[in-house]
Amino acid sequence: METITTYSGVEFAPRDPDPTGVSLADIAHALSLLCRGNGHVAHFYSVGQHSLNCAREAAARGDSPLVQLGCLLHDASEAYLCDIPRPLKAAMETYRQDEARLQRCIEGVLLPAPLSEADQAEVKAIDDDLLFTELPRLLGRSDIVPTPLAAEPDLDTLPFAQVEQSFLDLYHRLLAACTAG
Repeated sequence: METITTYSGVEFAPRDPDPTGVSLADIAHALSLLCRGNGHVAHFYSVGQHSLNCAREAAARGDSPLVQLGCLLHDASEAYLCDIPRPLKAAMETYRQDEARLQRCIEGVLLPAPLSEADQAEVKAIDDDLLFTELPRLLGRSDIVPTPLAAEPDLDTLPFAQVEQSFLDLYHRLLAACTAG
């Protein structure tokens, strides 16, 4: 199986993921450097920053720390596979299967418990709601009605190192909240 070399130097096979190769540090680093929307945005806005905004939205909605963590990690597979625009991804059955397998592997390593179906649906809804708030602002699209959110997303350009550290810090805070008690 072919591998990629991650930021930390791990040889990782995204199509046949080994849980021992999953690295939160690699995920935070890569997502902080991947541009959302395949780069078709007014300014750099990373997948990592989007993930932080999703987790903050879950918190503002009163979702559990586990759901917030699920939101933070919902695009973690993109650290190893890339972000592919939805219209193209819809036509790529093998890619979607690989992505789902990798995402399950990552969640098995980094989530303290599996997300229920209801939790997964909430994560998906938040991701979609953020998409329809990000697009109008980042593309200057007045024809798209933004989805009302509970939290105001930060869409400013942030230094990648700041996004990376914020991702790591939030992960550890949420993990501690999930395992407390």
